[in-house]
Amino acid sequence: MSRARKPRRPVGIVCAALALQWRAAPVASALTLVLMIGTGSSAAVAGWLSKQAFDELARGAAMDASRALTMGVCAAAMAGCAMAVLNLLEYLGVISHHRITIAVERALFAKALELESLRHFEDPVFLGRLRLAEQGAQDAPQQLVGFVYAAIRTVVSVGSLTIVVFMVSPLMTALLLVAGAVGVVAKSVRGRRLAELGESLIQSYRWRDFYRALLVDGKAAKEIRLFGTGDLLLQRLMSGMATLATREIRASRAGVVLHTGLSLMSAAVTAAGTFVVVRGAARGELTLGDVSLFLAAVAGIQLTFTALVMEIERLGKSIYTFDHYLQFLDQPGRPPAAPAAPALRHGIELRDVWFRYDADGPWVLRGVNLFIPAGATVGLVGVNGAGKSTLLKLLCRFYDPDRGEILWDGRDVRQLDARSIWRRMSATFQDFMTYDLTAAENIGLGDIDHLDDADKIRAAAGLAEIHRDLAKLPAGYGTLLSRIFTHEEPDDAGVALAVPPSALAAKGVSLSGGQWQRVAVARSLMRAQADLVVLDEPSSGLDAEAEANLHRTLHHQSAGRTRVLVSHRLSALRTADVIAVLIDGRIVELGSHDHLMTAGGEYARLFTLQARAYQDVRVAAGEAKGAA
Repeated sequence: MSRARKPRRPVGIVCAALALQWRAAPVASALTLVLMIGTGSSAAVAGWLSKQAFDELARGAAMDASRALTMGVCAAAMAGCAMAVLNLLEYLGVISHHRITIAVERALFAKALELESLRHFEDPVFLGRLRLAEQGAQDAPQQLVGFVYAAIRTVVSVGSLTIVVFMVSPLMTALLLVAGAVGVVAKSVRGRRLAELGESLIQSYRWRDFYRALLVDGKAAKEIRLFGTGDLLLQRLMSGMATLATREIRASRAGVVLHTGLSLMSAAVTAAGTFVVVRGAARGELTLGDVSLFLAAVAGIQLTFTALVMEIERLGKSIYTFDHYLQFLDQPGRPPAAPAAPALRHGIELRDVWFRYDADGPWVLRGVNLFIPAGATVGLVGVNGAGKSTLLKLLCRFYDPDRGEILWDGRDVRQLDARSIWRRMSATFQDFMTYDLTAAENIGLGDIDHLDDADKIRAAAGLAEIHRDLAKLPAGYGTLLSRIFTHEEPDDAGVALAVPPSALAAKGVSLSGGQWQRVAVARSLMRAQADLVVLDEPSSGLDAEAEANLHRTLHHQSAGRTRVLVSHRLSALRTADVIAVLIDGRIVELGSHDHLMTAGGEYARLFTLQARAYQDVRVAAGEAKGAA
């Protein structure tokens, strides 16, 4: 799945960033370009005006005071205007930054949503590239555009200042340009190396973030304290951070040597030029204005080159990271338009289905053949690791088989639009989500078209027997089911669903495991017209009475619809039309409860073993006595 990266040319990456900038903020971009060109020549103009003022003042009694005053005031005004323009540029930069950020974040996560297979999100290489793409989406576009504008300003500024310096000393002009060029090349190489270092450390960064999050995770906090694993996790975090610090300090050390060498070179050129100019003025070959003009021009060129060099150091990393962003957007996402899945009339068939999560990993499913009739209830039985949950993932089209095919009314699901299949499904997964959102949202997300339908949400909660608990919360269905967030704004667009803003509770609450499971079931019940209902251990966290009530409700609500049910409590499967028993990824038994019990195979063994665990000897004795 992870293809070899083919990097773009740097020029193409920079052009892509520029195009993004102009699409996201065209007016701000145009104004920025104009102002950059204007500020680029301001230093040369101000220097020339200062030279004229100094030369006029040096004439002594013969000077034209009015002209000297005018030139001095104009030079000062140029400096003031330049500062005002910089403030305006900063404001335009803020506008561009936010609009670009919104554009790239939307594109990045829209692409992530287009990826239909869960394989992507279980591949460490892909996750590393995703992290780099996220980094590239945050700052790289602005840095690349900033470099282009800085380069434009540098060309204008250095060009105009070079003319000024050339008028005083052609030799110094050549030396300054050579020194600046050396700095630009050196920084370009260093920027590339820093980018490569960042990519080589990406997995280390991910491990660091993992341990950071784990040490403050609310779910992990209990086990960390009970089993005393905190010190171990902290030690691993510190060890990883020490490794990162060592490599980054080593890279920084090389940067210090480079910076120092460039600074000494620049200082030597400046000192030599100043010596030549001052000596020329002492001999009467140059004027006081020439000296001031030269010093101002040298300072301006050095500052401009320094700014460009700093941009170039960031440029290498920005090009590298933004390339990851562009590569991420280029990968195949949602396939071309495919036919929508029709309403399920006949059934779903698995034909010789083989599947494994990795190309070199063990087979999880091995030649599975199973027909799921439309409107029937099919139970899946097997010990842990038999392949039950994996089979459900393939039914839900989260993965495609490595061999064989899955047919929806005779059509290979790979030929149908995956989203149309998902719209015809409802599911409660074993690892269901607990969203840090309101109670209403946690249920309403099961049917996005009725996200703000309070009556339907309450009806689903009632069927899952969680309505009474949610209604008692501080703000009822408007209560945030979270201990880590609060409602900062009453009209927050992310929370005002199915409940009025005034009903939102500022402080969240935490539900029990069983309550959360009922919320998850209620979420699946929102999609009342689903053709296929997938239930993976929907009652594992419930007590016996609640489990029995839930299965009665699900059986009633799913009447006429196709159900696939996984449960380790085999009593929940007795009413299933068909029960499939999996061992090591193969279906070894198939039939009704009565048929399988009569056959005396694996199902009968598991059912008897589980029933015996529930049977009290006193009950058995009482039954025997009654029979006598």
